[in-house]
Amino acid sequence: MSSAERLTPHEISSMLAGRIRDLVDRLAPGGTVIGGEWVVRNPTRHDRNPGSFRIHLVGPEKGMWFEFASREGGDALGLVAYVLYGGDVGPAIKWAKSWLGISDATPPEQVRAAMPPPVDDAAAEAEAARRREWKRKLAVRLYLDAQERLAGTPAAEYLAGRGIDLAQLGRQPRALRFHPGLHNEESQAAWPALVAAINDGEGQHIATHRIWLARIDGRWKKAPLQQPKMALGAFTGGFISLWRGASGKPLREAPEGDAVAIAEGIETALSVAIACPELRVLCAVASFNMGRLALPATIRRVILAADNDLDNAMVEAKLAAAVAHYQSEGRDVHVAMPPVPGADWNDILQGVEG
Repeated sequence: MSSAERLTPHEISSMLAGRIRDLVDRLAPGGTVIGGEWVVRNPTRHDRNPGSFRIHLVGPEKGMWFEFASREGGDALGLVAYVLYGGDVGPAIKWAKSWLGISDATPPEQVRAAMPPPVDDAAAEAEAARRREWKRKLAVRLYLDAQERLAGTPAAEYLAGRGIDLAQLGRQPRALRFHPGLHNEESQAAWPALVAAINDGEGQHIATHRIWLARIDGRWKKAPLQQPKMALGAFTGGFISLWRGASGKPLREAPEGDAVAIAEGIETALSVAIACPELRVLCAVASFNMGRLALPATIRRVILAADNDLDNAMVEAKLAAAVAHYQSEGRDVHVAMPPVPGADWNDILQGVEG
């Protein structure tokens, strides 16, 4: 079988997603179905919060998973790689093909033809859609309840403690707000929080990101929680728009030939904006989402402001997938990575050296 004839990783992942109920029973047993998601303890770290690991069972995101504690996630094939092989996709493909009963000697066309039709889970999908919309509205309400101005708040002090002085940008990003007492489910207590609007490519507010804060040793830092950072709402394909760059226009009105830098976290994205204010800067919230943003066709150049985690096979695979995705859209793609192993661009802003 030539390489051109082989089943693609995306096809294998789709086949795994088609049997997602069996797959979660095999890889992450003991979970609970909540709103169309499989909620379970992280199968690789059993001491984690029981609600930190979630796998979509229905709808367009079937097979997608996310670990809120470490902000990792991916598709069904990535789930196999994460749970069984420390993120290495190569052996995950071999395992998946064996589990699916696919032989290398079987022509891909025969495998595709033998795939069963999708299971009719319309009722479950409708319920999941209803719950997603409820979460979206809750996320918007939470954001609107927060105060617009960051100056003089613990959120501004937290960013300053990370070397991020918003005064250097000349204005506060509109996506960021401060909540003086935001409820946290893990601790069942209210904490100050930096909140951010996550929008889709049409400018709709689809989710809200939260970073809970606490005063520790005289400084505002991330709260001492297992999950101090969490998103409320489905954010795949969405982003936090933090800086509009030289044009000053919103993303959907980006001029022809515009460039965008995409970073994983808020702190890293703001660090890039301070260092390169001429660039439009977006925060993808999680590494798996860096290659899924819905960008307008006028964006011709994409800079992936990646963390230097290339010793992690899963991170490397996600970065390669992001590059391939934007290249497939006809964009010029570059990877900007700190020279210090294990560092991100916020570390560099703070003067971290190798």
